[in-house]
Amino acid sequence: MSAIHVVKEIYIYPIKSLAAISCQRALAEEMGFENDRRWMLIDAENQLITQRENPILSQFYPQISDGKITITFQDYKHEFSTTEHLENSIEANVWEDKSEVFEVDLQTSKWFSQRLGFQCKLVKIIKIGDRKHESSKLKEIFNVSLADGYPYLLIGSESIDLLNEKLENKITVLRFRPNIVISSKNAHEEDDFDTFTIGEVHFKNIKPCGRCIMVNNDPQKSIIKKEPLKTLSKYRKVQNSVYFGTNIVSLNTGIISVGDTLVF
Repeated sequence: MSAIHVVKEIYIYPIKSLAAISCQRALAEEMGFENDRRWMLIDAENQLITQRENPILSQFYPQISDGKITITFQDYKHEFSTTEHLENSIEANVWEDKSEVFEVDLQTSKWFSQRLGFQCKLVKIIKIGDRKHESSKLKEIFNVSLADGYPYLLIGSESIDLLNEKLENKITVLRFRPNIVISSKNAHEEDDFDTFTIGEVHFKNIKPCGRCIMVNNDPQKSIIKKEPLKTLSKYRKVQNSVYFGTNIVSLNTGIISVGDTLVF
């Protein structure tokens, strides 16, 4: 008998709000997968820049190879080292959380500023503890990356299948920016997971993920539409939140791979 819950896809998003990189395996760390949302763009006031206001960010495609990140946007390319950063720290906000970050280098910031048409900097979080996020549900503090809230987002295949049955124009799971996509038996059963193991890693479920307007951005076209939030709000709204996928944290460091089974 084959296992029901198997890892189908793994994604990282090195730079917050830019496109994903699909992985066959990934190193899970306390702050999220290695190289996942360790970088973000900030404006002249040190506020984060996301697809919510700048949907075009979905068309910046990162690749990581030989310790370098290459960003492709239309006919432009730019490369920088995963380890480089300037010396002076910057205090930036990720929503309610303060984070200590470092500008990567002046050339990289200039490249992004030219592409986007306004002044911005690419910054990096370099060590555990430089951003802390308090779970209002658990009253517990987590060391996190530059992701919106929690280090990992998990989505079951049946959840996206059910949504697509209700949508006129089908979408891919990438609209929801998951880190881990698993095969599942019932839609949204992942909301109720407690602790489980994938590969070498123990995970703990924190809470279902409340979604925002960003899921309505068609990533290929960078156009914000009404779906899928409009349809989701009809059957996934709890109080003021529309839930899709669940936020999880890792309890240790280790490798997970596509094809790994979830053990409960």
